[in-house]
Amino acid sequence: MSNPDEIDYDIVVPDPSALIESLRAFGYSPETAIADLVDNSITAKAASIRISFDWAGPESLIYIIDDGRGMTSSELIDAMRAGSKSPRFVRDPQDLGRFGLGLKTASFSQCRQLTVASKTKDHSITVRKWDLDEVELTSEWRLLKSASPAAQKLIYLLDAQPSGTIVIWENLDRILGSAGGNESLGQTSFYKISQNVESHLSMIFHRLIGARLKIFVGSDEIRKWDPFLENNPSRQVLGMERIRCGNSYIEVEGVVLPHRSNLSTEEFSAAAGSRGWNDLQGFYVYRNQRLIVAGDWLGLRYTKEEHYKLARIRIDISNDMDDLWQIDVRKSEAVPPAMVRDELRRVAGITRERATEVYRHRGRVFVKMAAQGIALVWNKKINRGKISYSLNRDHPIVQEAIVNPNSRTVGTLLRLVEETIPIPQITIDAAEQPEIHAAPLETATPRQIIELATEILEVQIRKGKTFEEAIATVLSTEPFNHFPELNETLRKGNVK
Repeated sequence: MSNPDEIDYDIVVPDPSALIESLRAFGYSPETAIADLVDNSITAKAASIRISFDWAGPESLIYIIDDGRGMTSSELIDAMRAGSKSPRFVRDPQDLGRFGLGLKTASFSQCRQLTVASKTKDHSITVRKWDLDEVELTSEWRLLKSASPAAQKLIYLLDAQPSGTIVIWENLDRILGSAGGNESLGQTSFYKISQNVESHLSMIFHRLIGARLKIFVGSDEIRKWDPFLENNPSRQVLGMERIRCGNSYIEVEGVVLPHRSNLSTEEFSAAAGSRGWNDLQGFYVYRNQRLIVAGDWLGLRYTKEEHYKLARIRIDISNDMDDLWQIDVRKSEAVPPAMVRDELRRVAGITRERATEVYRHRGRVFVKMAAQGIALVWNKKINRGKISYSLNRDHPIVQEAIVNPNSRTVGTLLRLVEETIPIPQITIDAAEQPEIHAAPLETATPRQIIELATEILEVQIRKGKTFEEAIATVLSTEPFNHFPELNETLRKGNVK
């Protein structure tokens, strides 16, 4: 029998240095890390957030200052604690955090020195600092009370405002890397990151920017990126639905963006974002108006295809659904729970169908013009059950190039061909019925293929090539490269 006074457990304290190195490996990019810090500023009711990239070679630093309500000394110490709050605790509905790790993991992922200074309306500036080298050296969670000289100069910026917080990153080992010792390469890379941050924040916080928040990167105020083109009257809004999810509801709204013909060049480029129209189709998951996922079909058995690129669907969830939606520490992934997946598939199906109808607009115009007898450059043909497109030999420009071939008429024809390729209709045909989309020369007879290849061969010989050189040219030219049997056939023809 065991001694009743004997304790039947051990206290196992994590090694500080080992744990911190693990926290550094959460997979943050500089953009997602800074977005996590912006979350904290928004939760602190900041109206203005400024992000600065200060280049000084290996001594470069990044800082973020806000005009939020700030923190007292005890609040700051708690905020600097790894795992400062459990995700199971009930939080303010507007809180953008979850694990109490964001400030630390985001910062540690990019730098080895994290200094935070804060003040409230009723309390003076208080400072705390994590130095990962100090933690490694001492194997203790030593939260320092003093800042470096460079950081201290920045902390004075808080004197000009009644409250707020400044977060300073120094020893930027993950950002500068080996470029830290090369001033030209390092500085270029450093400021490229600032551009990436600006683009990322304009997307993640677009529903907050302008409404109650200003964000600056350097001296530039960030302009929000609007994925739903809310001010364009040509878009289709399919109506907001409230769908039961656990003990609450999510809001879902499908939107079909306007056809390219209804957008200015600037609008079209802006809506494409940095990833392009095709990649940005799908669901947009927001948590307290903060974008978590941008343009993804969320594993609902849908794929990204050209003719669905106008479909974008907004989902709003509250921060008490984090577990249900498996929101990760970086707030960059979300997985819809089983209870709503069928409903989301239904909304997605309707939105995708409408998007295809809009995308088909050019295809419908193509068919309508043909029915009206308008001379089209391209004709759509169905031969032996296969769809193909060919040039309309009766088009006046095509006729002119045939009857009077010269550099001007042929050049005009080539330009016309390039400008009028029926890409939307071809794309839809290929996506919806790929098995009936004819391959090059698939509908041609063997005799037609031989005659065409022979004509090309004769042209090459007239240009001065030897018979062997001409044969090699034909067989390496599209579409004859798909017919290796032509080698023997052309040789038997003995073309001269």
